[in-house]
Amino acid sequence: MQTHVQNLIDDFSLFDDWEGRYAYLIDLGKKLPPMPEDLKTDQTLVPGCTSRVWMVAGIHDGRLQIMAESDAHIVQGLVALLLEIYNNRPVGLLREIDIKDVFRALGLESHLSPNRRNGFFSMVARIQDAVRNA
Repeated sequence: MQTHVQNLIDDFSLFDDWEGRYAYLIDLGKKLPPMPEDLKTDQTLVPGCTSRVWMVAGIHDGRLQIMAESDAHIVQGLVALLLEIYNNRPVGLLREIDIKDVFRALGLESHLSPNRRNGFFSMVARIQDAVRNA
């Protein structure tokens, strides 16, 4: 597993319970810069998310660049996780990431509602489309 992904998993494992992990997830989301309002359009809205999530992803100089924001705290934390994993990384390395393994390793599989899980993977699909089209 890539070092930056393993570091994220290690950070999550420092918390003994999910209350602490949710708090950490929310804190990660609060640290994200706001997405410019003019980018929050119907075209950038991620389908399949219960909360509203806007995402723009593209390749610049061989690296994936993502801007995203959600209107819900936990989902914003999930956005932050995905940005930590994918944003500003070389496209070649991103194709090696097995996000389902990362999802399980973080413990999200058993601690997110089905709606949030579907939303998470809808965001992943948008990111993977950008990588695939690179």
